[in-house]
Amino acid sequence: MSPAILLTIILIYFSVLLGIAFYTSRNSSNESFFIGNRNSKWWLVAFGMIGTSLSGMTFISVPGTVGMKGFDYFQVVIGYFLGYFAVAFILLPLYYRLKLTSIYTYLEGRLGGTAYKTGALFFILSRTLGATLRLYLVIKVLEKFVLEAIGIPFEATAIIILGLILLYTYRGGVKTIVWTDTLQTTFMLLALIICVAYILSSMNMSFMEGWHKLGDHGFTKMLETDPNSGGFFLKQLLGGAFITIAMTGLDQEMMQKNISVSNVKDSKKNMLTLSFLQMCVVFIFLMLGGLLYVFAMSKGGSFQHVMVNGKDTTQFILDGKNIIGDDIFPVLAFHYMPPFISVIFVIGLISALFPSADGALTALTSSFCIDILGIHRRKGTAETEVMGVQRQGMTEQQQKRTRMFVHYTFSVVFLICVFIFRYMDNGSLIQTLLVVAGYTYGPLLALFVFGIFTTRNVRKEFVPIICIAAPVMCYILKQNEADWLGKYHIGTELLIINAALTLLLLLIASNKGHKQAELS
Repeated sequence: MSPAILLTIILIYFSVLLGIAFYTSRNSSNESFFIGNRNSKWWLVAFGMIGTSLSGMTFISVPGTVGMKGFDYFQVVIGYFLGYFAVAFILLPLYYRLKLTSIYTYLEGRLGGTAYKTGALFFILSRTLGATLRLYLVIKVLEKFVLEAIGIPFEATAIIILGLILLYTYRGGVKTIVWTDTLQTTFMLLALIICVAYILSSMNMSFMEGWHKLGDHGFTKMLETDPNSGGFFLKQLLGGAFITIAMTGLDQEMMQKNISVSNVKDSKKNMLTLSFLQMCVVFIFLMLGGLLYVFAMSKGGSFQHVMVNGKDTTQFILDGKNIIGDDIFPVLAFHYMPPFISVIFVIGLISALFPSADGALTALTSSFCIDILGIHRRKGTAETEVMGVQRQGMTEQQQKRTRMFVHYTFSVVFLICVFIFRYMDNGSLIQTLLVVAGYTYGPLLALFVFGIFTTRNVRKEFVPIICIAAPVMCYILKQNEADWLGKYHIGTELLIINAALTLLLLLIASNKGHKQAELS
């Protein structure tokens, strides 16, 4: 299909998003930007958050992993499912009881201002890296398969897409993205189902026949029973659970949407509904990945052993080219399937991209404004947060101008990170994302565990030192695991090791005492 036609479809899609943004941002205020006036519908948030939690990374990278690792990733997803229960029944009641806008305000009331700023900064770092990694993957695919043919380079593609995201988020914030995420999740799921149905139909297979075909090729292998392997099922299960607790329950982007729901009961419904839907959707993505490889085999593709840098490596070869995991879906959609599938793929891809990118941009703006600059907060006995009270000395309009400046600044930061990731691409970014989460979310998880489950107080000057030292120590451990741990390979449990080490150091640097007043 002509790249010009695909570009037109993308522009029409954006026009719809801008229309929604214009409608939902009428009479918007700082409160609607930060928490949507606390009147979002729980079922709407739950459905829209599927797109946020999965992203373009899932749409591209998860199907690509099936060829080499089968359904190995689903072990992590089962862990995700368990982690959502901890978020629903431990963290959400805490956030609602304290009426938080930024969830990191809890750390201030419990551990003091230094811990609060440290937690917020680790979220900003984590979400910036994670969101831009996802953003880069989709921009790369759009540039390679759609825009390059009409002379639009990668850099221009990145600037245009970020500019368009900025257009429909800078005014409405959460109030807007709750609705745009719902629309985009719908398109993403439709694209997923249509692509699965097309492959099954083109190969004259029913759903069950397709499943059995995947089994014949070994693609449905799920449980890894070798404890030394990084993919050992217990590591994946526990790692997945703690990743959800950290990347959802302790993530301002995800919680910002949850606490926009009017009450904690409905917010719990949202979280538990999301946990079930996400597990189902990822399972279908994995099946799509297996079907893509089966389809490619019917076109002459095959797995071959080749020597790369002196090592025997398995690669998937199609028409003489090595198809790297992240490329299998777009290559087949654009070159081996009919034009309507190319259209469906592009719509699904951009629908998977924007719920994660727009939500991250909004959440980072909110966290920086509230946690670092102090907008939408007033000083009290414990630096408490009160909705609707303006920061002393700043009018509503001044706060709005500051918030918009921060929003623009993060857009530029996103752009710089996307350019950096272009030169760090290893071909399968889902694993890179999990490693980044392990390093950056560990200290944040430890701070909340220390605050919630102990009554000890830690000296404030030690908090940032500990939160930096623990990830550095984990990095050194990871780099030397072959020499120090023998056959044992660290997988998704990296987050747990990082959090445990941070927690241990916090306990060592703390003293007995009563919990500080969380929030007055």
